[in-house]
Amino acid sequence: MTDLLYTDVEESLRDSLRSTLRRALPDDLPARVYDEPGTDVSALWRAVASDLGLAGLLVPEEHGGLGAGPREVAVVLEELGRTVAPLPYLTSAVVATTALVRVGATESLPALADGEQVAALVLPWTARRGAWHAVDPSTPVEPVAGALVGGRTADLFVVPVLRDGATSLRLLSRDDVEVEAITSLDMTRPLARVRATGEGREIARGVEADAAVDAALGAGQALLASEQLGLAQWCLETTVEYAKTRVQFARPIGSFQAIKHRLADLYLVVVGAQAAARYAAATLAQDDPDEHVAQALAQVSCSDAAVRAAEEALQLHGGIGMTWEHPVHTRLKRAKSDQLALGTPQRHRADLAVLLDLTL
Repeated sequence: MTDLLYTDVEESLRDSLRSTLRRALPDDLPARVYDEPGTDVSALWRAVASDLGLAGLLVPEEHGGLGAGPREVAVVLEELGRTVAPLPYLTSAVVATTALVRVGATESLPALADGEQVAALVLPWTARRGAWHAVDPSTPVEPVAGALVGGRTADLFVVPVLRDGATSLRLLSRDDVEVEAITSLDMTRPLARVRATGEGREIARGVEADAAVDAALGAGQALLASEQLGLAQWCLETTVEYAKTRVQFARPIGSFQAIKHRLADLYLVVVGAQAAARYAAATLAQDDPDEHVAQALAQVSCSDAAVRAAEEALQLHGGIGMTWEHPVHTRLKRAKSDQLALGTPQRHRADLAVLLDLTL
């Protein structure tokens, strides 16, 4: 049976990252990037990616990484989800890095592991494992319901291109592309349109290229769930503390039965999401045959749990929850944005039906 409990190593990793984020991530930074989209977050990225070495968790040791696995990355994303840190960790250190490791593009890995460079997979942010299309490099990447994430700050672009009826996975530098920033709901994870202007070089072709992209998107789906879990936990914990201190009619609002019931229901939702997220990370780490089911299940559960937790937090904080100064709005925007990322819950439910042979 898969062990879903956190190990001592994972808890130590959590403590180190949480301490770093307290020191390096100002409380107002997530909200500030909405007013100042060009806010410099390089110091925060260095603290997380370089000083702690977390950008190299999925990179083998022989290529400059830590040679860890998805369970450790899941803990990192839980903490980044709690703080909605405006960092390209998921898109670069997870999705793009997984694709590059899968095809053996080893010359690019040391710089990514050190945090010196950032990479992005050039596909719509709504793409999911088994449901994506190689792009025409001469046209912008503009999906129906989203855009490329991570393109604004990326140094390397992993581009699946259709050539002669097969997928050619190509690695392009910043000089080989044009990037157009666009406004997004969640400005802590900004969107961009990317147009290839150069050829770059081919790093995989055909079945190998398709498998690498699927692996990258599958890892993204599995570990995005941990980010959504961390966000939901923050919302629950913050709202519980507020309910203990906010006094109405001469008593804390948390003493009213209606509030207790809503928070108890939310607790059950978050605990269920935690089980789904942990299982997705564990099966990914073990290369378990059940990993595709676990990934779809995690996105069905955690996407909705994060949105519900953020909505409950906003409502139960009352008037202050609606203000720009309170951080709850940053969690709601990230939760809604993540709900569309790497496939919507509805799409993942359809995938589950096929995986479990429940279709009519």
